[in-house]
Amino acid sequence: MPADRGLFLTFEGGDGSGKSTQSALLTEWLAAGGRTVVHSREPGGTELGLELREIILHRRGYIAPRAEALLYAADRAHNIATVVRPALERGDIVIQDRYLDSSVAYQGAGRVLDADEVREVSLWATERLLPDLTILLDLDIEAGRARLDDARTRYDRLEAEAAEFHHRVREAYLALAAAEPARFLVLDAALPIDELAARIRERVSDLLA
Repeated sequence: MPADRGLFLTFEGGDGSGKSTQSALLTEWLAAGGRTVVHSREPGGTELGLELREIILHRRGYIAPRAEALLYAADRAHNIATVVRPALERGDIVIQDRYLDSSVAYQGAGRVLDADEVREVSLWATERLLPDLTILLDLDIEAGRARLDDARTRYDRLEAEAAEFHHRVREAYLALAAAEPARFLVLDAALPIDELAARIRERVSDLLA
């Protein structure tokens, strides 16, 4: 990582794994240390992304798997070009909810597309930008669904998929982490919130050092 470039951190995991909670805690800790943090998410990290998010997650009716993958890639390309890269060039820390690993897991494994092809489309869309650290919050599918049931009255298109879909997604995430152990920090999302936050801070501190 160039000394004058910021830090790109992504959170991944199944639905209900606690990404938003840990992202907020990490931001609070970094800000207390005087760091500038930029938040983003996929889909929906830009104005264009918000329009795409509505289509991807809430449009009624069928979306072909390849079309869905390409919509995510379009959102990702615009987000990286207009939000993430400018922030990194300023030396800021970018914390993002989901990135290309989500597409490999959800559209690759979940929709049963070729995972390598899905990944390559995203790498092309982002000019091959990879995170400095990807934090994978791994959680049992049933536990994640129970958390969603407690918090929401309506599922989006992907949350509403059958359990088999979500099991494929989880297995794909773990395979991605096993293939790139230097980039991934895999944590049991069932652990206490404070313990998870401490482990994340420890790994980020190493990167900042």
